[in-house]
Amino acid sequence: MNDTAENNLCKITLGMGCYWSPEALFGAVPGVIRTRVGFAGGTTAEPTYRSMGDHTETVELLFDPALVSYDELLELFWSNHNPYNINGYKDRQYQSLLLFRDEDQAETFLRIKSRIEDGKGILDTELAPFKAFYPAESRHQKYYLKRFPDAVEKLMTLYSSEEELERSTLAARLNGVAKGFLNLERLQQEMKGWPIAEDELKEKLTLIRQIRW
Repeated sequence: MNDTAENNLCKITLGMGCYWSPEALFGAVPGVIRTRVGFAGGTTAEPTYRSMGDHTETVELLFDPALVSYDELLELFWSNHNPYNINGYKDRQYQSLLLFRDEDQAETFLRIKSRIEDGKGILDTELAPFKAFYPAESRHQKYYLKRFPDAVEKLMTLYSSEEELERSTLAARLNGVAKGFLNLERLQQEMKGWPIAEDELKEKLTLIRQIRW
């Protein structure tokens, strides 16, 4: 699944507070191919967690719009944070933020925002053009999954590097499992529909059933 061709896939970059939980939240969603956390929205060169300047903690999603829509992702976005409670907290580190990559995406964000505002009132979420995304250090990627050493140890038998593991769809889903946004039964059912070889599927299913959580 992590080898899925990126043709016809879309990216979205968003901020909704500390990026650990949002990565797990969206990583649990069928149709989301890859997640990673990092910094965006500011002007500071080469930000890091200890020195992010005017950037915001964000999550970058790679997803298949044939399986999950912008509407579904942004409804999840706004139903899982309150912009008024985070904006300005720790300067811009925590900010309700959507970064659009082109005019079509900007129009989509505005359309969905307006629709949701009809029922909720004005949403204090900043919409701004995407300029750059700076990945956070490895220890912040798949944060909840990495709190289970047995899971990481077993998963590393499938991947050639920690970076490859972090980029995988399986790690995104299991990060959601570790945080409680997804259960293993649902994940196993979803995996049976992934476009991977039967022997690879069997290997991955066997492995995740053996993880000690």
